[in-house]
Amino acid sequence: MATPGYGKQSAPEQLPRSARDFAHLPAREAYLASLIDHLPDGAAMDAKTLAVLQPHYGQMACRSALTKLSTAGHLRRVRERLDSRQCRWVFRTYFSRTPRSDGWWAHFLSTGEASTPAAPDPPRERTLNRTSPTSAAYAALAGLGLVDPRLALSAADCAALEPLAAEWLDRGTTLPLFTAALTANLPPDIHSPAGFTRRRLIDKLPPERPQAPQPVPIPECTDCRTPCRPHALLGGLCRACRSTPGSPPTTPPRPGTLSPAAVHRHAARARGALRRDSAPPLPLRAP
Repeated sequence: MATPGYGKQSAPEQLPRSARDFAHLPAREAYLASLIDHLPDGAAMDAKTLAVLQPHYGQMACRSALTKLSTAGHLRRVRERLDSRQCRWVFRTYFSRTPRSDGWWAHFLSTGEASTPAAPDPPRERTLNRTSPTSAAYAALAGLGLVDPRLALSAADCAALEPLAAEWLDRGTTLPLFTAALTANLPPDIHSPAGFTRRRLIDKLPPERPQAPQPVPIPECTDCRTPCRPHALLGGLCRACRSTPGSPPTTPPRPGTLSPAAVHRHAARARGALRRDSAPPLPLRAP
């Protein structure tokens, strides 16, 4: 729990929880809003605490998300004096899963009462108009200002230049190469970052890279996995595996040829005849 006066305070007359409560928010803000919504009243919900409660976003990201949740109508931070006779102040953060208008918040904070029955306000396109996931091209443009402040682009600039940046990525340009090409050799002063970036995106557009030839598949023997030419594989087996003892022949013998057993018999007879012919004659017995 937070120090008294500093924790979460739920706004009155919120709609029941549903899976679409934060669907109009970007992914980061929706995730943290859902986390805050499930915290009990009095729990700390400052940026440092939120960064500790979850593994995805750090303290700076949580601080930025809280600001966007405020502009989207989900929370307000107020400072209140504990006692009219004292100078002690406390800071409260009111949270509403139902987005509220500025008029609703003004009436509630001044009177402590909800002005109208709870009804979801439409998403505020002035501040959170990108409900779809950010594309790689948009993210690449938005990151240029982090590398060099002279190319800091607004959200409208990134959206306008997104098609040109997407063409770079479609031609195989990686994000590091994209950033290096647009931030290299910048002039000392850039009065129009969007115009300068547009000119570079057009003038330095990389060529279309020819597609690499498709590798030719090399068949392998099903048994021993030896690479072979396609025509050398009969039944999916190489010559060595086809001639393994005990393996059935893959092709029948040609007519008129001897079987291996017949060849061995004829060879044995020939060797026996040669031994008989080469044996020395027996000596004659004396009379």
